[in-house]
Amino acid sequence: MTHTAPPPIPTLIPDSAPFTPEQRVWLNGFFAGLLSLDAGISPLPAAEAAALLAGISGAPLARGPLGDGDDGQTPWHDPTMPLPERMQLADQRPLRRRMMAAMGQQDCGQCGYNCEDYANAIVGKQEERLNLCVPGGKDTTRMLKTLYAEFGAVPVVKAPAIVEARAEPEALAASPKAKTGTSRDRPVEIAFASRTRLNKPGSNKETWHVDLDLGDSGLSYAVGDSLGIFPRNDPALVDAVIAAVGMPADFPIADRTLRDTLTDDAALGAAPDMLFELISHITGGERRQKAKSLAAGGDPDGDAKDLDVLAALEKFPGIRPDPEAFVEALDPLQPRLYSIASSPKTAPGKVALSIDAVRYAIGARSRAGVASTFFAERIAPGTKLKAYVQKSQGFGLPADPSVPIVMIGPGTGIAPFRAFLHERMAARAPGRNWLFFGHQRHDYDFFYEDELIGMRATGLLTRLSLAWSRDDNDKFYVQDRMREVGRDLWSWLAEGAALYVCGAITMGKDVERALLDVIAAHGVRTPDQAATFLADLKQNGRYHTDVY
Repeated sequence: MTHTAPPPIPTLIPDSAPFTPEQRVWLNGFFAGLLSLDAGISPLPAAEAAALLAGISGAPLARGPLGDGDDGQTPWHDPTMPLPERMQLADQRPLRRRMMAAMGQQDCGQCGYNCEDYANAIVGKQEERLNLCVPGGKDTTRMLKTLYAEFGAVPVVKAPAIVEARAEPEALAASPKAKTGTSRDRPVEIAFASRTRLNKPGSNKETWHVDLDLGDSGLSYAVGDSLGIFPRNDPALVDAVIAAVGMPADFPIADRTLRDTLTDDAALGAAPDMLFELISHITGGERRQKAKSLAAGGDPDGDAKDLDVLAALEKFPGIRPDPEAFVEALDPLQPRLYSIASSPKTAPGKVALSIDAVRYAIGARSRAGVASTFFAERIAPGTKLKAYVQKSQGFGLPADPSVPIVMIGPGTGIAPFRAFLHERMAARAPGRNWLFFGHQRHDYDFFYEDELIGMRATGLLTRLSLAWSRDDNDKFYVQDRMREVGRDLWSWLAEGAALYVCGAITMGKDVERALLDVIAAHGVRTPDQAATFLADLKQNGRYHTDVY
C-alpha cells in the first residue's frame, strides 16, 4: 500500500513576524486548524497577519476569513454569575473565549492581566500558569486545565515556580514599556508607616486605615488606581504546617530555607489539587482513594471547602513528603489588591488603604486573611514590603472637573471615593460631589466621619447620604437610601453626573437594581427603557463599578 505524505501546514505567519521559529510553526498550525485551510496558501501580508495576531493579544477579531468567528460579545462577563452558567454561555465559542469565561470576571488584575488578556495569553502560549486567578480560585484552575487539554497536555509548573513567582520574566524585563512598580512582576519596595482603627470600640467589625511610605521607590499613582501588595504568611501558621509534615524548617529550597519559602512565597489557603495528588502518591488504602477524589474536585467527606493546606495535612496525618515535592504542590502566594484611599496631591510620597481584617473560625481552629491580618497585626512601622500599582480600567474622575459625580461605597468601598474627594479638593474642582456611605452602626462604623462632616461643611461634599443596617430592627442599606432620594438622584443623572460604585459584588448588583428602579420611577420609563438608559450610561463612560 502506498502512503501519501500529509500536506504541509500552510504558511500563514510571515517570516518577518516577531516570533521564534518554534512559535511560528505553532501559530501556523493553530490558525490552519482554526480556519480549516488547505495547503498551498501563500503567506499573509504583514498587515493581515497583524490583524490575526491582535486576537491573541486581546484586540477584537474580525469575522470571516481573518477572524475566529467570534462576535466580540461577552455575556458571561459578570462576577455574580456561577461558573457553570458562564461556561454554558461560552459554549461553542473559540477556546480563548471559553477560557475567559472560566475566569473570575472581576478584571481585578491580581493575575497580572484582565480576564480577557489572561485567557489570550494562555491560548497564545505566553502564559503557562493556570492558577493565577484569585477570585476564581480552584474552580477556575480546574476549568482552565480542562480547556487547556485541547492543546494536548496541561503545562506542568515545577517547584521553582513558587520560588520564582515574583521574578521578572525575560520578555517583561526587556520591554521598554515595562516600568518598575507597574505590574506584579516588577514590584518595588515601600515601607509600612502606620495603621489606625476606623471602627470605634464596640463595633462588630475590624477595619484599618493603613498608611504606606513610598520613599524613593519611584512609585506613582492616580486616584482610582489600586495598590498590589505581596503579603507574608502568619509565622504561627507556617510553623504549624512544617510540624504537620515533619520537615526541618531550615531545609534548603533553592537558595532559601523551607520556612522562608512558606512564609513569603507559598499560598497556605485553600489546599490545591496538586497537594492531594501528592498525598495520593505517598499514602494508601482508603486514604489514597480520598486524596484522589479531592484532587479531582470530589468531596468524599463533605469537608472539601474547609480544607486549607494545614487542614489537608491534618486530614492525612503522618505523611512525610519530600520537602521540594511539597513546595512544588503548593500554589504561589498571590498579591492582594486594595483600592487606594488617598490622592498624591494631598499626600505626596504616601499611599493610604482601607482594609477589613478577615477572621473566622472553622471548628476549633481560628483562621485569618493572609494580607488583611498582615496589616492589622503582623507588620511593624518601617518594615519594607513589595508593592506595585494596578492602573484602573476607567475607574477615575471625569476629565472635566465640572462634571458632577455620585459615589456609592459602603464599608471599605469608600476608599477610592475618599481619594476622589481629596483630589477634587486639591484641584478646586467645581463639580458637585454626592457620596452614599453605609455600614452596620452609625456610632461605631462611620469611617472617616470627621473628614466627611468637614467636607460637607465646606461645601466640597455637596450631599452625604448615609445608611446603617443594624441601627434599627429593619436593615437599611445604601440601595434603600438611593430609592428614598430617587427623585434627586435622577435629577443628578439627567444633568450629566457620572456614577461610581465600589464594594462587594452582591452590593453592586443590589445598587444596580435600585438604580434601575430610580430611572424607571423618576425618569418615567418602562423597565426595558430604564435598562437601555443604564446601558447607555455604561457605554458613554458615566457608570463605573469596582466590585470584588
